[in-house]
Amino acid sequence: MIRILVQQDPIDLAAEMARIEAAEGAGAIATFTGLVRRDADGADGAGGVGTLELEHYPGATEAALTRLAEQAQQRWSLGAAAIVHRVGPMTPGERIVFVAAAAPHRAAALEACAYLIDRLKTDAPFWKRETRDGIARWVEARDTDDAAAARWG
Repeated sequence: MIRILVQQDPIDLAAEMARIEAAEGAGAIATFTGLVRRDADGADGAGGVGTLELEHYPGATEAALTRLAEQAQQRWSLGAAAIVHRVGPMTPGERIVFVAAAAPHRAAALEACAYLIDRLKTDAPFWKRETRDGIARWVEARDTDDAAAARWG
């Protein structure tokens, strides 16, 4: 089972966990939940994030996330994989992404979950704009994200 959602609505962790726990053959489930940062200061010295807005390319984004989930499912023999990603405006502390992998054993679930979050940061067409101290700016890709994705080949 693969579940891909790109939505403006808040992520319902309980509902998503119930779906992934129902995967046939699951002996382990690994998850990652990303939040809009509540940092006091940005890397550029500006104040903390006031809002974060994500845009995406409908259809292309879902297709890219589906490909990643299919690759993970094949590579680690997953019983299920899920990616739920928010778009639109968000404030600090809100959930932005939920990734889950269900596998027969913990190592496969943990590796698949790490693969999914590392690769979606570079392979899915999302654009981030954050507002700090009333000034909006587009967020550039990070070298650390590229390095994390590259480790998976």
